[in-house]
Amino acid sequence: MYSDDDPYLAELRAACLRFPEAVEVEAWGRPTFRAGKKMFAVFEGNDAHPYALVFKPDPADRPALLADPRVYVPAYHGPSGWLALDLTAAEVDWAEIGELLDGSYRQVALKRMLTALDG
Repeated sequence: MYSDDDPYLAELRAACLRFPEAVEVEAWGRPTFRAGKKMFAVFEGNDAHPYALVFKPDPADRPALLADPRVYVPAYHGPSGWLALDLTAAEVDWAEIGELLDGSYRQVALKRMLTALDG
């Protein structure tokens, strides 16, 4: 369902794996990124959005994110509060991606991981 040479994957992989104790695990035929055992990001695609980042938004940021035309509610993770950012909708702002990943990671990471991140 993906290839290691897919556009955006190398950059997304590097951005995700910079977090303390972050690991990549293939699940559902897609690369998922986890803080320990808890997932904080998924690289996925579908017919409408061929390359997307699925992330767990900070609840306070959710309304503003949903107002962004690049953001949508993904089919499988959406019912659990996750959102997706279509990476093909505009030029990718990797600083913005970093902020989204940081917020998602902080929601699932253990205290020791957050201490290492902030230290």
